[in-house]
Amino acid sequence: MTGLLVAKQILMTLYSKYEVYITPLLKFLLALVSLLLINSRIGYMDSIDKMTVVLIVSLMCSFMPMNFIVVVAAVFIMLHLYAFNLICTIVVGVGFLLMFLVYLRFSPKDTLVVLLTPICFLLRIPYVIPLVMGLVGTPVSAVSIACGAVVYYMLHFVTQNVSSILAMVDEEMTVKFKYVVDGVLNNREMVITIAAFAVTVILVYLIRRLSIDYAWTIAMAAGVVVNIMVLLVGDLMFDTNVALLEVILGNILSLFVAAVLQFFVFNVDYSRTEKVQFEDDEYYYYVKAVPKISVSRPEKKVKQINSQKNRTSSKTRSTH
Repeated sequence: MTGLLVAKQILMTLYSKYEVYITPLLKFLLALVSLLLINSRIGYMDSIDKMTVVLIVSLMCSFMPMNFIVVVAAVFIMLHLYAFNLICTIVVGVGFLLMFLVYLRFSPKDTLVVLLTPICFLLRIPYVIPLVMGLVGTPVSAVSIACGAVVYYMLHFVTQNVSSILAMVDEEMTVKFKYVVDGVLNNREMVITIAAFAVTVILVYLIRRLSIDYAWTIAMAAGVVVNIMVLLVGDLMFDTNVALLEVILGNILSLFVAAVLQFFVFNVDYSRTEKVQFEDDEYYYYVKAVPKISVSRPEKKVKQINSQKNRTSSKTRSTH
């Protein structure tokens, strides 16, 4: 355990020392992964489905604010859909506009969540996001999670119904538009997932704010259980064909990621908890103080053996 704490301290020291270099690098990697996944899923426009274009745009994103990466990802999606089908472009464009208005109104600081949610869906670990945001975010973070989930399910519908959309060449534009809109809005799996994630975020946030021992651990366990229960109840009610094994394994992995996050963000020693009571002219105060677990980096001690030998030999020569 001491070794892990020392490693944590070293990592935090390195990040604070080289933050000006590490932050742009992380932005570059996030933009690179996001754009590569977009190109791999809906790569209909050949002119932007190139590694050189992705690298140049990602490099540009590394020096821009986080919200700029969201805008660039949305532009890439719109360009690919425009090369595929105009109706899909209009529907997704309207969806993006509404989500940006809601996102900027309620949770403009959760840019990372909007980007990571679709990525985690593609990596089959979307349950990490609500659990983590319940620990480090607020209930409003559920809005950003919902926006990211809607983006994933919109693109998922388009990619899963390519043949059906292309077969509607002779249909009127209103019929095509209705087909795409109904396919996105009537997705019960999307609605259940967003509801489960919202309940998980709120529950984890409320529990980890309680003044009880091991609040974060209890919040993580409760979040995993509630997330699984809501998804399974929704599957029973609406027959969404949820993969039970995938849900359980995904939530277990989410619990592990949340435990790692707790180690770096909220690592405390409840055995040394102190309760303090004091007062002023107007109030009595009851304070519970829980110390953080921290260790200092071991200092290296260098013993100069050669110098000691030289001093000994010089004293010997002087005696003679």
